[in-house]
Amino acid sequence: MTQYHSKPVSEYGHIDWDQDEHAVWHELITRQQEVVKTRACQAYLDGLNMLNLPTDRLPQLPEINRVLQRETGWQVEPVPALISFDRFFALLADKKFPVATFLRRREEFDYLQEPDFFHEVYGHCAMLTHPDFAAFTHIYGQLGAKATPKERSYLARLYWFTVEFGLVQEQGQTKIYGGGILSSPGETLYASESTIPKREPFDIMQVLRTPYRIDIMQPIYYVLPDLSQLYQLSQRDVMALVWQAMQDGLLPPLFQPKEQQHAG
Repeated sequence: MTQYHSKPVSEYGHIDWDQDEHAVWHELITRQQEVVKTRACQAYLDGLNMLNLPTDRLPQLPEINRVLQRETGWQVEPVPALISFDRFFALLADKKFPVATFLRRREEFDYLQEPDFFHEVYGHCAMLTHPDFAAFTHIYGQLGAKATPKERSYLARLYWFTVEFGLVQEQGQTKIYGGGILSSPGETLYASESTIPKREPFDIMQVLRTPYRIDIMQPIYYVLPDLSQLYQLSQRDVMALVWQAMQDGLLPPLFQPKEQQHAG
């Protein structure tokens, strides 16, 4: 269960953030702006410029929606801290990106398992201005809405290694487009510069079969040759690939089981 509760949203999409929350947002965004500017992909940086997120206060949902609607027809949708898979996929299928309307507390400034307002808005919304990324996310939602629970577990790996933790080649350099990385200063540096994780060329069958954990720095990232590959992937028979991956089974995990992390 989450310890956070989403704040109420008015009929006009307005959230009554308090001064402490505005201060936390200011510190989060000003710190992360410095980290991402040389490490994020150009599509993300272009999207940030379009969104023009304020640094002295939290943005309001209608401000974000005006830009997303204009660029790709998407909207953000306020949701509770945790939502079901059914709701998640249904929203994406309707071009609505779920945004939990709570902000992390100062004591969890650097790391939070639950996706908060900063993660969803700063991490993801810039990429939703990019047509190929937006189309991929829309079709992903449509597929997930019709999928069985087991199929969804395989689809979740596709989302994890693209929308959340994806890397992309850009002018001979590896850049970041995944929101799980771009909303975390530590993981942005780690994904860009650490020699610890593997960085493999994007292979859909590998991605669908790669286990992951949500509470550690990622041991592997998959690198797209360019963002247009996301759109091209969305035009393939993704569910046939999922069924093949289910038949082949998962690859060995590149991490210790959770209960062994603190052993010894």
